[in-house]
Amino acid sequence: MGEIILGMPGPWAEDCREKADHYTTKIGGLPDWPTPDLGMKDDLLHCSVCGRNLCLVAQVYAPISFPKLNLEERVIYILGCPMPKCGGDPRSWRALRVQKYHSEMQLDNNGQVAKPLEEDSAPISKTNNYVEEDSSITGSGREEDESDSDMDLQEFARALSEAASLASQSKKQSTSKHSGSTVRAMATKPRVNSPSIPVVPCFYMYSQKEQSTADKDTICASYSSLSIKEKQNTATDTEDEEKWEGETYEYDTALGADRTYLKFKKQLDAHPEQCFRYSYGGSPLLATTDLAECDTCKFCGSPRNYELQLMPPLLYFLHEAAEGSSAYSPDGWSWMTLIVYTCSKSCCPAFCGEKPGSCCWGVAEEAIIIQNE
Repeated sequence: MGEIILGMPGPWAEDCREKADHYTTKIGGLPDWPTPDLGMKDDLLHCSVCGRNLCLVAQVYAPISFPKLNLEERVIYILGCPMPKCGGDPRSWRALRVQKYHSEMQLDNNGQVAKPLEEDSAPISKTNNYVEEDSSITGSGREEDESDSDMDLQEFARALSEAASLASQSKKQSTSKHSGSTVRAMATKPRVNSPSIPVVPCFYMYSQKEQSTADKDTICASYSSLSIKEKQNTATDTEDEEKWEGETYEYDTALGADRTYLKFKKQLDAHPEQCFRYSYGGSPLLATTDLAECDTCKFCGSPRNYELQLMPPLLYFLHEAAEGSSAYSPDGWSWMTLIVYTCSKSCCPAFCGEKPGSCCWGVAEEAIIIQNE
């Protein structure tokens, strides 16, 4: 917590409707659902203002890890309505948290993480029983029993090794536990034929840690001092002209300026291509002081935490890429930032308790707060 990860623009997709996977962090295109059977309600994918299909704005692979909770299969989808009259209305936006909850991660009635089920230890006990039963089946001498047991054990170990190898090949690897951590080579991706779903231009993201405040202040100070020296040298060469008095400009001391906005602009100027900011449990970068109150989780009643926010450069890239293409142009989107709050416990919105040892995918709608100009 506290660490800020910036989503920076990577390569453009060859086709806006090309297929990827849910481990991929990207802007635009079609949502890559982890499984077709999510049990998602239809109204979550439709605009509450005009009733049309929503389009994907951002897909962020966002695993989290805590002492009692470790979720690798977790994605945040941000959807918006591309219609010009709907873009500024909060009802035309959706933030969906999609995650896979194993049985040992389920919540009890009090919203707490349940203890691991006993069935999790079953594979070990079964293995031991398998070895013991094999060693007692034959009625031959002890040496034959031991050799047969060793052979069975070797075969079993080989089977486990092959299974582990297949699992490691199928499991997607991530270079970081934070959002935007997965950057993939997008060559020859298959196209998905979904003409009814609107799309905005698609490009992929890579992550970058934001510099500390001290580092940015040092850089800004060096730029200011350099500017002053250059102007002073110019003044000495032109003595007949009006003498320039050096002065420094600071965002926080601008007369009559909104300090909240100036801080927002200062952070934006430090990384002018940032499309989103991610800091699970951190603090949002506000564009205005007018911040709507965020409600609690609809499933477990826990307070929601800040997780990520979309930034203005995202709109610029989408506008530029939409010209002359078949993709939608976000003409009605003029927000300064779009902030997403998610359940602080990342609770499971589905119920898998009826099937011990099973796991399931769950979909939860989270809160979005829009700050306009």
